[in-house]
Amino acid sequence: MTRVQFQSEGTPIPLEKVVQRIDEISTLPHVALRVMEVANNADSGAVDLKEAMEGDAALSARVLRVVNSSAFATRTQITNLQQAIAYLGLKQIRNLAMTASVSELFSKDEAIGPYRRSALWRHLVSVGICARLIAMRRKIHNFEDAFLAGLLHDIGIVLEDQHLHEPFCDVIRSLDESRSLIDIEREHLGFDHTLLAEKVAETWGFPEVIKAAIRYHHMSVRYRGSEVPIVRCVEVANLICTLKGIPSVGLKLVKFSPPALAGLGLTKEDIAVLANDLDNELVVNANLFQM
Repeated sequence: MTRVQFQSEGTPIPLEKVVQRIDEISTLPHVALRVMEVANNADSGAVDLKEAMEGDAALSARVLRVVNSSAFATRTQITNLQQAIAYLGLKQIRNLAMTASVSELFSKDEAIGPYRRSALWRHLVSVGICARLIAMRRKIHNFEDAFLAGLLHDIGIVLEDQHLHEPFCDVIRSLDESRSLIDIEREHLGFDHTLLAEKVAETWGFPEVIKAAIRYHHMSVRYRGSEVPIVRCVEVANLICTLKGIPSVGLKLVKFSPPALAGLGLTKEDIAVLANDLDNELVVNANLFQM
């Protein structure tokens, strides 16, 4: 993995140069970016998604394996992408393809203090599953977008780990439960994972709902766009997963957000119910963790 070099010790290069370098390296596989582009185009259909995925036979095979798992309870075996898209729909197949693609960023596990890459991967998938569960319970129509937004909400941490590894190690070693991850990142890097990932998501052409969740999943109250319900779902899902012992960087640094709970019409009792129900959802969707 090529990493961004710092100008001098303790002096990070500008955020724009970090984003440019990450874009040049193409952290995510081309097919994943193409899948996102197709799924975000209102004029695209099943054929377009099928063609986008067929360029990566291994990815297609991984998606079909999950589609045929017990999680989706298919009556007959689904043998090709066209059948899979017809059965599950464009957005759910998009989610599976993106999950498989993002999982490649975690192929090599590593531990730094309380942080483990494998634990971050579990956090991302869990928040995606939980955000979708909340969206469905609150009858938010684009609940599959909630899964993808949850899956990608902390991709900025992955990017820091891979491309700014040494200063990222300093961030992790400086963690304590009296300060937020964002505050410590800004101290060491000059920016945080939400801002870095939002800028990269812009260069990759991600839809507004994903960019909004990436940037505002710690502060949905500050978001003024059209995707408020999904951003709130991701913020609350992030809280629930952290409280359940599935944090992003090994410590429980996420705080309660009364505005996010109120905006979704949730009480603390509702959070307890969702946290309990999430256990079953994680079991049912266990294959997503091994994609």
